[in-house]
Amino acid sequence: MAGNKILVVDDEPGLAHALSITLRATGWDVTTAADGASAISAAASHTPDVVLLDLGLPDMSGLDVITAIRGWSHVPIVVLSARQHGEDKVDALDAGADDYVTKPFAMNELLARLRAAVRRSSIPSDTEDAVVTAGALTVDLARRRVLRDGVEVRLSPTEWSMLEVLVRNRGRLVGRVQLLQEVWGPGYSDETHYLRVYSALLRRKLEEDPAHPRHIITQPGMGYIFEP
Repeated sequence: MAGNKILVVDDEPGLAHALSITLRATGWDVTTAADGASAISAAASHTPDVVLLDLGLPDMSGLDVITAIRGWSHVPIVVLSARQHGEDKVDALDAGADDYVTKPFAMNELLARLRAAVRRSSIPSDTEDAVVTAGALTVDLARRRVLRDGVEVRLSPTEWSMLEVLVRNRGRLVGRVQLLQEVWGPGYSDETHYLRVYSALLRRKLEEDPAHPRHIITQPGMGYIFEP
């Protein structure tokens, strides 16, 4: 992990300083920002490998920072927050965060989560000609088709769209709102029953045991993960 760049965004000087010391001691190249505007600017100019973001910033919501960065970058964003309510976590993940750590936290756990976020981001999820293999499944993103045990599985356009979003983000949680907006459009953010219906359809077609799926995994109240 030595040499990876991290942007630490926190308006508590003591915590930001302590995090910087520990991260540098473990080989990270650290940039810090104390407010949202500086964070967005630093994310654009320093191109970090991961962003560690506090939600409680003095000038804007951390959710707005996530949204702004997601406008041009897929850099992993790990939220660090004292807010422990489930809805805060869901909102952050739906906005595009990759993980959520609550204060107080164990430093070893935080470092492990940062390393995991960087590892996941190295998966070539944006490659147009990528062919993804997951057990008996072969998903050809370029040709827009999926094989199970070498036999092509017929998917409806909506089924394919949902699968494609999940596969392109494989190994990472896709929040419910993000999935609804990418598959059905911005006017469907509240239609969560669509996700239940279409995830069930995909499992019946793709999973060996739909009742105990290995690849299309539900994170209750949060979203879905495609596990290769």
